[in-house]
Amino acid sequence: MSLPATGAATLAPRRSSRFVAWVRAWRAGLVPFDEVAESIAGDEEHLVADAPGTWTDVPLRDALPTLAKLTPDEIRLVLPAPGDPRGLPGPGDFAGAALLAGEAVVAGGLGFIPEVRTHTSGSGMTWETVLWRVYPLPSDAPKASLAAPGAAEAEAELAAALAETTAALTRLDVAQWRPELAGALAALRRPDGATDLPPGFDPRARRLFARAAVLDRVLALAGHSAPGGAINNYEAQQRDAALRPLTTACRQALVAACNAPLRP
Repeated sequence: MSLPATGAATLAPRRSSRFVAWVRAWRAGLVPFDEVAESIAGDEEHLVADAPGTWTDVPLRDALPTLAKLTPDEIRLVLPAPGDPRGLPGPGDFAGAALLAGEAVVAGGLGFIPEVRTHTSGSGMTWETVLWRVYPLPSDAPKASLAAPGAAEAEAELAAALAETTAALTRLDVAQWRPELAGALAALRRPDGATDLPPGFDPRARRLFARAAVLDRVLALAGHSAPGGAINNYEAQQRDAALRPLTTACRQALVAACNAPLRP
């Protein structure tokens, strides 16, 4: 069942981006602790596994004090992909799990990776919980691997990749096999400036996050197989090639926005 065009680009951004943005704002003294866990979780249930000092899964709110001594700059979003491990602090269990998940949080000497778990009740109802698994990070991680583009650079790269990819998708007639993308692309062309970022982020970071978060959902839709086998393998390969540069630019834009310097 396809998503409606009007809602195709309005779903929540990656969970790690919300975690980083709100925890950084808390550690900068810009939002109270009582708002952080709820703002990250929204209407989901979020638990944390393997947090220091705990013996079982605990609610997200109970695990956040583990980060109470960190500065905002010690908390960063990473969105690695196969062949592009930027942001990962060296090889290890955390790096492998982060590459598999496609998203993670680096917070001082700890790494957090969200796992979505689906549950089914006896009556057939399904619901999801999010489990943040905590990993200790290597103490000798090379600092150079943590480098990422700034917001200005990421914004320019995203704009260029968006123009190129939109033209390519138009030539491929992507709207024919994913009609809901028409609404998503239209929303991307006229972002209203709304953002889920907390206080402290400057206008450029907010604009970049708003656009990249919408685009992230567009790419998720475009990358999935079309309903009813609307495209063949050759067309799917063309689609993937067209999306690849934009996917990279979008990931880096989200990273740059969420890791941007905070201002009072």
